[in-house]
Amino acid sequence: MHLLRFCLFSLHLNCIYFSVIMDKYQEQPHLLDPHLEWMLNLLLDIVRDSDSPPALVHLAFKFLYIITKVRGYKIFLGLFPHEVADVQPVIDMFTHQNPKDHETWETRYVLLLWLSVTCLIPFDLSRLDGNLTSEGGEVRTSTMDRILQIAESYLIVSDKARDAAAVLISKFITRPDVRQKKMADFLDWTLSTLSKSSFQTMEGTIMMDGMLQALAQVFKHGTRESCLPYASTVLVCLDNCKLSESNHTLLRKLGVKLVQRLGLTFLKPKLAKWRYQRGCRSLIANLRLSTQDEERQIPQILASDNDEDYDVPEEVENVIEQLLVGLKDKDTIVRWSAAKGIGRMTGRLPKELADDVVGSVLDCFSFQETDNAWHGGCLALAELGRRGLLLPSRLTDVVPVILKALTYDEKRGACSVGSNVRDAACYVCWAFARAYEPGELKPFVNKISSALVIVTVFDRDVNCRRAASVSLLNGTFPHGIDILTTADYFAVGNRSNCFLNISVNIAGFAEYTQSMIDHLIDMKINHWDGGSYVFSISFFLDELMKNYISELQNTEEMIRCGFSLALGSLPAFFLKGKLKLVLDGLKAVTHISPKDVSFAEARRDALKAIAKICQTVGVKAEASEDDVICKENVYQIYDTFLDCMNDYTTDSRGDVGAWVREAAMTGLMELTVLLTRNHPELIEANVCKQIMCCLAQQSSEKIDRFRARAGSIFLNLLYFDSPPVPHIPYREELEKIFPRSESSVLNWNAPSQAFPCITQLLALPTYRYHVLLGLAVSVGGLTESTVRYSTQSVFEYMKKIQNDIQAMDSFSETLIQVFEDNLLNDRVSVPFLKMLDQMLANGCFDIFTTEENHPFSLKLLSLCKEEIKKSKDIQKLRSSIAVFCGMIQFPGDVRKKVLFQLFLLLCHPFPVIRKTTASQIYEMVLTYSDIVDPDIFDEVMTILSDTVFLTPVPDLYPQCHLDA
Repeated sequence: MHLLRFCLFSLHLNCIYFSVIMDKYQEQPHLLDPHLEWMLNLLLDIVRDSDSPPALVHLAFKFLYIITKVRGYKIFLGLFPHEVADVQPVIDMFTHQNPKDHETWETRYVLLLWLSVTCLIPFDLSRLDGNLTSEGGEVRTSTMDRILQIAESYLIVSDKARDAAAVLISKFITRPDVRQKKMADFLDWTLSTLSKSSFQTMEGTIMMDGMLQALAQVFKHGTRESCLPYASTVLVCLDNCKLSESNHTLLRKLGVKLVQRLGLTFLKPKLAKWRYQRGCRSLIANLRLSTQDEERQIPQILASDNDEDYDVPEEVENVIEQLLVGLKDKDTIVRWSAAKGIGRMTGRLPKELADDVVGSVLDCFSFQETDNAWHGGCLALAELGRRGLLLPSRLTDVVPVILKALTYDEKRGACSVGSNVRDAACYVCWAFARAYEPGELKPFVNKISSALVIVTVFDRDVNCRRAASVSLLNGTFPHGIDILTTADYFAVGNRSNCFLNISVNIAGFAEYTQSMIDHLIDMKINHWDGGSYVFSISFFLDELMKNYISELQNTEEMIRCGFSLALGSLPAFFLKGKLKLVLDGLKAVTHISPKDVSFAEARRDALKAIAKICQTVGVKAEASEDDVICKENVYQIYDTFLDCMNDYTTDSRGDVGAWVREAAMTGLMELTVLLTRNHPELIEANVCKQIMCCLAQQSSEKIDRFRARAGSIFLNLLYFDSPPVPHIPYREELEKIFPRSESSVLNWNAPSQAFPCITQLLALPTYRYHVLLGLAVSVGGLTESTVRYSTQSVFEYMKKIQNDIQAMDSFSETLIQVFEDNLLNDRVSVPFLKMLDQMLANGCFDIFTTEENHPFSLKLLSLCKEEIKKSKDIQKLRSSIAVFCGMIQFPGDVRKKVLFQLFLLLCHPFPVIRKTTASQIYEMVLTYSDIVDPDIFDEVMTILSDTVFLTPVPDLYPQCHLDA
């Protein structure tokens, strides 16, 4: 048994290994062609060997399926043995198959494909039967019936064998001998099964899928004469199924595919002579024409309808209508199938009816229609143009809608739709350039080429840019080859390169300059997508400066972002004489007001613009503030950055103010480095102190990414040597805390590494306030690792100073100052109370408990009372209860005041607060038993434990007469 399991496991591994090898050929499967035959013969030898165990036979079929999957079954079919002698053995193999065995579906799939080839032998299948009556009088099933039974049984299975069964049906049922005897009955069975099935159930969906595949394959491979008698019946049944209402994409696609093949069956298989033809299909004939005639010959449209006097069946109108509906389907594969159907059907219609179809397709290009309709319409126009079915007289109607489709972009929520429409519009332009003579497109070529250039360099989607660049590869469009040389497939893959480099090169062609500028001004500078306006900056003109500054106060955030970044990207000569005006406008964007409090991205981009402008204009101490950074404006810029370091705006996206703080930190570093290199005397000691303290605060906060950014900038400024940054407070002590050798490997993202270092700054008076403010948010936060390591680091520092009364007094004064400055600021006060609770619980202030009514305890009690006054914040109230219980350790009058606050909370209007207070008082009394008279201790504990504090407050009064 163990040996068998090992062998099966080994076979399974070999199959996986083979699949990995074959998957490498997915993109270029034709490379397998020289090896297909010997691989097939080798595997079929195993299958034909009667001594091969079933597991090995199935493995061989599995290998065959893997090859088929990579190369495609159509190529593989011709390699299967298909002699007369192969028919019966293949059929007999099905007797050992279980359609419900989901482990061996590959075997059945390959067998069905093999049978679809062997059943094509050029002999009547009845010749293989001989005498169907056996010696016992039993009648054997004929070969024809056996094959049909096999095919029908696998059309309703749930695995991929269903697809192979449809292929088998298409080959088998269209044989002349089978068609005469079985086709009608098979179609009756198919339509009956289809009408009884429902796409509302999984079983019904599977059965409908099999029937639709079979019908589509039959009407594809069968002759028109054999299929026409049944086409109307099938169409009626298909209409009754109402597949357009199904949520299953594959069913809708098969419905569209079948309906177009029914339509082709109704129409005669002939190519319309009225179609537009460019040149000849023969390359030799084209070359011969070009050598004989010097003048360019534009082929004439054959408009003769002498052979088009036949009546078009009524069913064709129904088919066309369903295909037009399919163009608006919500799934691309359905729309693509419908577009191909429109092209094929139109090619067989008379000229007048074909023009009506074109008009119906153009109705898809209405702004009342969805992007799905626009996409389907583009695909249909491309198919019509590629086949010569869109006559030049219609170009005046078609080109305007295609130009609109090339810029189609609609915002939906936080994203947009339309990239597929623009991509399909590029496909239309590609098809037109190859379908029409240059003379036919001459009136439209400038507009089309300009639109394609705009998509090539300015579209947000890389697939659209690449599709547009390929569409330009044609002599029809001006400078098409030159443009494609610059904007090739790989070059347009980089969006920044398209906007900032390729666009500049293409703008050198006079045909495109104005249209590119107009597009940027009209479409991109106020575009909702940040990337579009960021890359539009290189085309701005001087006269737009005032407009830009006025747009900085636009009510739309994205417009503010676009104009801020545009101003930040202007060259130095453009800013000369206007620097103060620009900086004032950008500074106004960074201010928070009630109407734009959520515009964090605008504030961030304004800060980025200010930092970039500083780098652009440079520094000169004695100069005009309208031209460069100088002593007149440098402090204004520093104030802007430092003010934004306190932006803690939050909305539904979270702490969006962090984006602003990050931009402010980066701007402070870049400006300080710029001044240090050129004019270090412009950096005042007080400014440097504020910078380092703000960075220290951010380095001790809870968000890993921004803590890491702040810590990195802090160390960059500390160890900047070209020359050193002046006036850094406690430089020597900082270099000991953060050794130069370890600064590059310190991982600020890891709380376990960051907090042990940053808490050492608590020993430096200059940094203590800001570090403590940042630590309060981290210690009282929610992230487990951040809380654990920040708390541990704070306690280690407190342990070092807890016996030093002077150090403790200094620390407690700073602690009280932080609390007082952030009173009623829930972002700080709530986690601050949590931090106080942990510090009190861990005896950090034991040195103060030796003195009655210590000032620290009195001030702390006062601030806590003020913080929770009239508060309805459950989290804050719970944290304050814990702090009050911890403060019971301080002796003197403060203890009575604390107990009084706790008794008030016992009668709080919120039941959960009363319950929490009672629970924590109970634990407090157990810990500090001396606060209760021993004579009433048991009574107190009984009341606290037995009273149901969730009951209404009036009912609690008789039970809560505690006399502490």
